[in-house]
Amino acid sequence: MTSSLTNIFYLIASVLLIWGLKGLTHPRTAQRGNAMGAMGMFVAVLTALVTETDLHWGYIIAGVIIGGSIGTYLALKIEMTAMPQLVALFNGLGGGASLIVAAIAMLPAIDADFSAPGLLLPVAVASVVSIVIGAVTLLGSLIAFLKLQRILRKTVVLPGQQVINGVMAAAVIVCMITLIVHPSPEILWGLIALSALLGVSLVIPIGGADMPVVIAVLNSYSGLAACGAGFVLNNNVLIISGSLVGASGMVLTRIMCRAMNRSFRNVIFGISMGGKQVDQSDDIYQGKIKSTSADEIAMILESARRVVIAPGYGMAVSQAQHAVRELTNLLEGKGIEVEFAIHPVAGRMPGHMNVLLAEADISYDKLKDMDDINPTFAQTDVAIVIGANDVVNPTARKPSGSPIAGMPILDVDQAATVIVIKRSLSPGFAGIANPLFATDHTLMYFADGKKGVNEINTALKEA
Repeated sequence: MTSSLTNIFYLIASVLLIWGLKGLTHPRTAQRGNAMGAMGMFVAVLTALVTETDLHWGYIIAGVIIGGSIGTYLALKIEMTAMPQLVALFNGLGGGASLIVAAIAMLPAIDADFSAPGLLLPVAVASVVSIVIGAVTLLGSLIAFLKLQRILRKTVVLPGQQVINGVMAAAVIVCMITLIVHPSPEILWGLIALSALLGVSLVIPIGGADMPVVIAVLNSYSGLAACGAGFVLNNNVLIISGSLVGASGMVLTRIMCRAMNRSFRNVIFGISMGGKQVDQSDDIYQGKIKSTSADEIAMILESARRVVIAPGYGMAVSQAQHAVRELTNLLEGKGIEVEFAIHPVAGRMPGHMNVLLAEADISYDKLKDMDDINPTFAQTDVAIVIGANDVVNPTARKPSGSPIAGMPILDVDQAATVIVIKRSLSPGFAGIANPLFATDHTLMYFADGKKGVNEINTALKEA
């Protein structure tokens, strides 16, 4: 394939990636955008394999079949509730791939001590930068995966954590400069090891409540690492795709930081956000919890004029979105206005609730962002919280002393009546009690999300 034809295919791939990213900005076009992005990456990878390797077509086809089979399996088997963990692993794999590419690119320079055929200085710089970002992303993403999977439950903050991070960062910079000036295998392995430890140290102090922000920034890191690998390989489409992922990840991180009232600087430098986790559930809940039944909820809903549903991770776990759609149809059939309050980080990642509700064919127009829905809660007769916890926790309004202090929340407590469908009083990802459950106008319906909503639907039909 000629150089001109190669560049044409790379241009086609780049355009598909850009339009794919554009399509992902809205639920209506997300499926099409995802398909365009996948096609763009397929064109880019196939072009690279054909033009820049000596692989036989049989190996390429075998790779496509194996990779496609793995992707199909993951798409069919991974539950939406586990999607954040999968994204974390994908981020780590992307960082690891860039790390390997950049490390291999350094081998000629190590062997030749930068005499011919060593690397040019710009390529050497790109290589060491990609090594560092790739290693940080790989190990940081693995820690994020362990936290999201609840394998690593405790937030680990070492004494002098920021001093340790600063010393490791300084050591990484020294190794980077040394590897460029006097490359050697020992320095290369030392740089990889230090960068990996830095990735662990940056992520391990971050609590579970802030993990969605960490996933976003690690996504950005994986793009930056790929961009660096693109410079190493002199591959334009890799530079473009890596830049797109890096830039969009940073934009998403800024948006989520604002949504959670978190410092962008703290996320970047791995500073623990929020206060300490203090178990005050006995003091908050003792003698104040009012349980309810499906029949009682049906009676309350029958007299309502406006109902707002606030979905959360519990709805995702129980796969209750289709039962929620039926509840919406029943209420609207009785002339009741129904809307959905969507917190930016409800669930485990941005857009989690939007995707689930769209899957159940609930109109996008009913899905209201936090800023739009919060002013209307005072005029809401009933707010139904389905499996949400931290995003409706009034503790966030306190200035300090809580892992979610300062995080904007859904103001469901301002509704006339609050109904919480939850299996138990167990805390959310932040690990703290929720005073909302103990307020005078809150009724707790202890049930699995899907089962609870179905029981309410049955009671409404019989009412």
